[in-house]
Amino acid sequence: MEINYVIDTFFALFAMVLIILMVPGFAMLEAGLVRTKNVTSVLTVNVMIYAIASLAFMLIGYEYAFGSWDHQDAMSKYAFFLFQMAFVGKVVNIMSGGVSERSRILPLALFTVAVGAFIYPTIVNITWGANFLSGTMLDISAMHDLAGSTVIHSTGGWALLAAILIMGPRRGRFKKNGQVQVIPASNIPLVTLGAFLLWIGWFGFNGGSVGAISSKENADAVALTIMNTNTAGLVGAITAWLLTYFRYKKFDITMILNGALGGLVAITAGPDLYDIHTPMLIGAIGGALVVLFVPIFDKLKMDDPVGALSVHLVNGIWGTLAVGIFASDVSILVQLKGILIVGAIVFPISWITIYAINKVFTLRAEDDEQLEGIDAIECGMEAYPEFKRSI
Repeated sequence: MEINYVIDTFFALFAMVLIILMVPGFAMLEAGLVRTKNVTSVLTVNVMIYAIASLAFMLIGYEYAFGSWDHQDAMSKYAFFLFQMAFVGKVVNIMSGGVSERSRILPLALFTVAVGAFIYPTIVNITWGANFLSGTMLDISAMHDLAGSTVIHSTGGWALLAAILIMGPRRGRFKKNGQVQVIPASNIPLVTLGAFLLWIGWFGFNGGSVGAISSKENADAVALTIMNTNTAGLVGAITAWLLTYFRYKKFDITMILNGALGGLVAITAGPDLYDIHTPMLIGAIGGALVVLFVPIFDKLKMDDPVGALSVHLVNGIWGTLAVGIFASDVSILVQLKGILIVGAIVFPISWITIYAINKVFTLRAEDDEQLEGIDAIECGMEAYPEFKRSI
């Protein structure tokens, strides 16, 4: 019916707007977690990721992912495209945040083109889209991943893992004896604002992925999905809050916020399938995994300023497995197969792409450039020029 078409088109556009709120969300979160001398470069990267990834997806990636612009007629094809386009930059945001404070801008922009045009569309193709693996033993279209615990968050996490292995840590992050040098966040209010913008954006991220709202059944599914999404974030925050106090006798707001984000990533695969209580357990485990894995990655000397590996990669995996554990009629083996195949595609392709870009345009800023700050070297302006900068 025409009214259903109109309502579902509006719903997709509204969800898209909520997802785009995650652009300033990532920007503020990362700007608050890095030092003042690198804030402008982080903001520049976030703006360019949205612009470049979206355009690459529109010109190349979308048709590759879905086969054509006319593959569905339940809503405006332009609204459906915009909703899908809103996702693509998030994959690169995950990667760029994890290599903050030592990455140059141009190589990141080139990698963004690769993600928007090819890497992310490949994963969408084999999961939500045209599926060139259909009929083969590698077909993972049966994996249930409503809004992308694996398709988006783990994809970004695998790309980040490749980048960290190639780039190495920030200058001074690890001492010669292996001890971790704490680099404090520059602006905790910005971190908090960014995390809550991401949290709000998640309601469009997951709720919009239901795909329609124009019937009673769909409206209930959307409402349940958003409710379960919020619940997982709430419990993830509380769990991280309790565990950090138990472990360190301190209330670490950055860990609490990352615990919330970990719960949100974990619930993203299946919020439409659970009752109202299961997300509490999924979110609690998600928050706990963040608290557990942040120091593990530090011990492995994998420098991740924003905790993206713990939030997105680890919880992307956990959330996808959780569907197979808690949802009826979904096999955990199918979920595991999907996780492994996505990782087997994204990590090596990302590694090769980043390695090749790094050979032509050095991705990692030199130690003396890091000491000066990426803002001064790459942008020619600082976010806080009147402040005395720490090294």
